[in-house]
Amino acid sequence: MTKEEYIKIAIDTMIKGDTDAAVDNMNAAIADGIDPAELLSEGYSAGIREVGDQFGKGRMFLPELMLAADAMKAVSEVVNAEVEKAGKSVEKRGVMVLATVQGDVHDIGKGIVASLIKTQGIDVIDMGRDVPAQAIIDKAVEVDADLIGTSALLTTTMGEMKVLEELLKSQDLKKKFKTLIGGAPVTERFAKRIGADAYGEDASEAVEKAMALLS
Repeated sequence: MTKEEYIKIAIDTMIKGDTDAAVDNMNAAIADGIDPAELLSEGYSAGIREVGDQFGKGRMFLPELMLAADAMKAVSEVVNAEVEKAGKSVEKRGVMVLATVQGDVHDIGKGIVASLIKTQGIDVIDMGRDVPAQAIIDKAVEVDADLIGTSALLTTTMGEMKVLEELLKSQDLKKKFKTLIGGAPVTERFAKRIGADAYGEDASEAVEKAMALLS
């Protein structure tokens, strides 16, 4: 099959929340020489965004959203395994601590970002979701990170990103770590207002911004 056909199937499996079909499609694409990171970004990520849009409009419901999230998690694990397999041939470019901020338990988008950034030779320490700002900073210090990435899917939790920036400044660590933020309600304007170094509108842009910060 062509790359475009694999992309179409990837989107469809996300909308249907079909984990087995999603994983089978990714494995078949890899066997056909398709770049798994590109398929993840152009296919599965696009599909999960469609599910999120439909959920927001009330046309899809929580069980369907959860099925899509499970499918995305399974596909991401396949991609991560491929990245680790090829890891020795990828130049190591830095270390990134990634987390969903405190009070927010959504991590679909963050998982996609983690998978894509790993393909660029960046070691990603994914702290999961609902993580306090100070814990994120402590981990960044512990692993001597270059980047700190945070995600928020709720307007009510975006303020935690500002808390993180304020803590970095108060602890004289702002110059040590570059910060990258993202998530559905987050904007470029918000990033500039709180003092974040970069904003990624989607997973692909987050990878571009991460690479730019490291350079």
